[in-house]
Order: sequence, then structure tokens, then C-alpha cells
Amino acid sequence: MSLFEQAKRHSWRMLFATIFAILFVVGVDQIYGHSTIAFAIAIVALIWLNMPMMRFNCPRCGQNAFLRRFVLLPWPNRTCSKCKLELDR
Repeated sequence: MSLFEQAKRHSWRMLFATIFAILFVVGVDQIYGHSTIAFAIAIVALIWLNMPMMRFNCPRCGQNAFLRRFVLLPWPNRTCSKCKLELDR
């Protein structure tokens, strides 16, 4: 599986994790009336689930697949923004 495909799977996984985290916080708020601890749990879980994002690097130059210039975006590049290597092959 190509680097782009792996990174794309990670993006979809993070989208569903974010939706679940939002529903979790809203659900706890509806049941208990406050969601401070639930919010903290959701944030820690999202940070933990997003850690693999830093491993999706270009095999030629090491540039992260999610990095465009100086901005990290939630969808990976098909081509490396630094050396122009096609990451979807």
C-alpha cells in the first residue's frame, strides 16, 4: 500500500474519531450536565490517535505528507511538496 493510501486511511480514521469525540462530549453533557472531564478525555484520545501522523514522511527527503509549506493540513499530499516525489505509487 502506498504512503498516500496509508495517510488517507489515517485521515478518515481521524475524521470518525473526531465525530465520535464530539458525540461523546455532547452525550456526557446531556447525561451529567457538565462535560469538563469528558472534554479532557476526548482531547487526550484525539492527540493519542493522531500521533501516527508524524510517521507519514516522504521516503526520499523526509517531508511529512500532511505538511504544505509551513501548514499542517488534514489531508495528505499526492506528491511531496519538497522534492515532488509521487507518494501515491
